[in-house]
Amino acid sequence: MAFAGLTRQWMAALLGMAMAICAGFAICSMNARDRAAHESAGLALLGAVLGIGLLGLFLPMGRMASTWQRRRALARLRQRLRTDPGVTLVIDREGTIAAQTQRAREQMGELVGSQAGDLLGRSNADPAAALRDIAQLLLRNRECRVDLAEAGVFLVRRDPEGGQIWTAADPSHLPLPVDPATQVDEFETLPVPLLRLDAAARILRLNDAARQLLGDAQPGQPLSVLLDGPGREIGGWVSDICFGRTVGGAEVLHLKGDGGDRFLQVSLTRGDGDYATAVLSDASALKTLEAQFVQSQKMQAIGQLAGGIAHDFNNLLTAITGHCDLLMLRHDKADPDFADLDQISQNANRAAALVRQLLAFSRKQVLKPQIIDLRDTLSDLTHLLNRLVGERVVLTFDHDPSLRMIRADRRQLEQVIMNLVVNARDAMPAGGDIAIRTDNMQLDQATEVGRARLPAGDYVRVEVHDQGCGIPPEELTKIFEPFYTTKRTGEGTGLGLSTAYGIVKQTGGYIFCDSTPGVGSVFSLFFPAHDRSLATEEPEEAPAQPLVTRAEAEATVLLVEDEAPVRAFASRALKLQGYAVLEAASAEDALTLLSDQRLVVDVFVTDVVMPGMDGPAWVRSALRDRPQTRVIFISGYAEDVFAEGHAPVPNSAFLAKPFSLSDLTALVGRQLARELEA
Repeated sequence: MAFAGLTRQWMAALLGMAMAICAGFAICSMNARDRAAHESAGLALLGAVLGIGLLGLFLPMGRMASTWQRRRALARLRQRLRTDPGVTLVIDREGTIAAQTQRAREQMGELVGSQAGDLLGRSNADPAAALRDIAQLLLRNRECRVDLAEAGVFLVRRDPEGGQIWTAADPSHLPLPVDPATQVDEFETLPVPLLRLDAAARILRLNDAARQLLGDAQPGQPLSVLLDGPGREIGGWVSDICFGRTVGGAEVLHLKGDGGDRFLQVSLTRGDGDYATAVLSDASALKTLEAQFVQSQKMQAIGQLAGGIAHDFNNLLTAITGHCDLLMLRHDKADPDFADLDQISQNANRAAALVRQLLAFSRKQVLKPQIIDLRDTLSDLTHLLNRLVGERVVLTFDHDPSLRMIRADRRQLEQVIMNLVVNARDAMPAGGDIAIRTDNMQLDQATEVGRARLPAGDYVRVEVHDQGCGIPPEELTKIFEPFYTTKRTGEGTGLGLSTAYGIVKQTGGYIFCDSTPGVGSVFSLFFPAHDRSLATEEPEEAPAQPLVTRAEAEATVLLVEDEAPVRAFASRALKLQGYAVLEAASAEDALTLLSDQRLVVDVFVTDVVMPGMDGPAWVRSALRDRPQTRVIFISGYAEDVFAEGHAPVPNSAFLAKPFSLSDLTALVGRQLARELEA
């Protein structure tokens, strides 16, 4: 290229000289008069042309000499680089890599002829500006440093011939040359399980990580042999991705085999050809967490459903038992109809007990917690429990002498113990031992027990051991679900353990089960421990007030109930005792009645859950003008369901549905007696 440039310059100079000679001949051929006229101008032009021609001739010769000099210097530099053990590059004035050492060639590849800007582009957004900066730095300093990203840091110094010499500052970190014969395929060594699948979902290739995850997988094997499909045939899913009919996606598939329930997340992407690449990951923990979440949602939905059904049933049962009580007031025991009415009342009470179990599961039952000693409670139950287990089962107790107190509803706790003992008895049809043990437990930190997390704290533990048939692992997670039972039809309702679960959780405790098929089961109950000094005597039930008539005690009762049958029964029951009764079907109707300030009302009897404004809301509004009025709340839900987050209503009492005629009239009488005492 340099010689081509010089040749062009020489040809231009020779052309100029030829033009000058031609101009001289032209002047000489003129006649004397014309030659005299043009002689001075011609000589000046001839001199200028000859000067330009000679300059054009000698300048290329100077440049060619300079080029030959640089070439000789570069040849000497290349000769010196042959013995240079380092990683060195020579950059000429135009920024081209003119030479490199052998080690630079081995570790960085062949770079001669390429541009230095390409190397700078690895770590600089503007390589041309970086080259200019290097040149400026070299004008002020002997050397500078330049970062070439993965190639490392190079020291740059000026070449005496005007170029630059780049030498690696620390060549030890550069990658060693790779022998293609010994190079390992990255597909095999990647720590991520990978599969390559054809359009028929057959395995074309798999790496070591995939073999460890899948077990006996081999090339040529259909993927459907190893995994269960995502609701559709695996071959169709893979085929759609291989041929571009759908974009890649991820599915959680079940891994077949004898390793229990294992799940893999399979992410498919289309390859360069008609194949797909699958990335596998173990999703068993994620699937277990998803199942727990779904189970929690299901149990919550069942609890809400059970609570709603129980509320409606309690309204119906209140009307049934109430009107039955009204009928029994008009029939004595000698009446032939009395026995039928008594059967209706007893069956209504059995239905009420079933509803209470639903409320216990949904944790909306009425509890009366108190500080109790478990040893006393279990001691009082001993006789009843021995009758329940029969003669072939031996029941034993083992109590910690320093057992701490707990806060629970005594009757509901007795129900829990009885349910667990009955289940243990049924698990041992041939007889065996049932052991009930109590002790104190202190947890310094939160502990994982099964699927639950037991917070740190002081607990009283109750364990019920049996030697029964045990519970299979697949059924162990379902035992606390309502209506789930392993007993034969007619032998169990499936509400025993779900009721126990609801009572324990509503008390603030925890219940767990550990079972081994063929060995037995252990139910463990954990209750927060309380100090004995907090224990108080259980208040005795106040004696029923004697029935009074209107002549003896003038009293007006405002009855607010949206269920017409319940309102009709309660109104008749109160009128029979001589009370004046005002009825309202809603809270809004009640407030309309009370807008008459001349009206005197002694007791509000109101349902809690009603359409529109609820019971506590309208009562708080009415008490602003009538602060001395007594209140009785009636509900099929637990008392704390509507009391949470609000201050208690003063001078109020609570009556749970279903209630009898005597329950209602006795509570109204007690509220009036308290008003007279005040």
